Amino acid sequence: MKRHSLLTLLRQHTPFDAEEHKMWLDTIQFVEQNPDCFERWLAIGHITGSAWIVNETQTSVLLMHHRKLDKWFQPGGHADGESDILQVALKEAREETGLEIINVLDTNIFDVDVHLIPANVKDPAHYHYDIRFLLQADSQNPLIINSESKDLVWVPLPEVGRYNNSESIMRMVRKVGSK
Repeated sequence: MKRHSLLTLLRQHTPFDAEEHKMWLDTIQFVEQNPDCFERWLAIGHITGSAWIVNETQTSVLLMHHRKLDKWFQPGGHADGESDILQVALKEAREETGLEIINVLDTNIFDVDVHLIPANVKDPAHYHYDIRFLLQADSQNPLIINSESKDLVWVPLPEVGRYNNSESIMRMVRKVGSK
């Protein structure tokens, strides 16, 4: 079963707070009920993989200014059929930042988030069931902006709220701060 590994990872994850707990439960239910959960064409929503990339001292995080949504987020994207979500997060991180060396700090899930993606010219509104992993990179390595982003920047954790103060982002800031 293609979903087994993700379900195992999800069941091993301990949500940080009540909000993440609800999204965690919703994600488990979504994966259990949708054999095609890794496919972008699944109209109600799909699994995505994200990378919360911290610097060597875990005092800054790498954010990208998303071109389509015009907001600052962590790198990440669609699984496109791939069931190894950690590999999805790593692939997206490399593609969206230009970083070649990105270290996995933990193979366990770092964060689970469910968010609505607004309708656009190609797709109706749908949900992303985002599985996030804690990664690390050398903040001195050059960054390469691709067509999906307007900018990339290392942001000190206390300043992340100036870029994106959504609960989804701020929860990950608090998680790094609590380690």
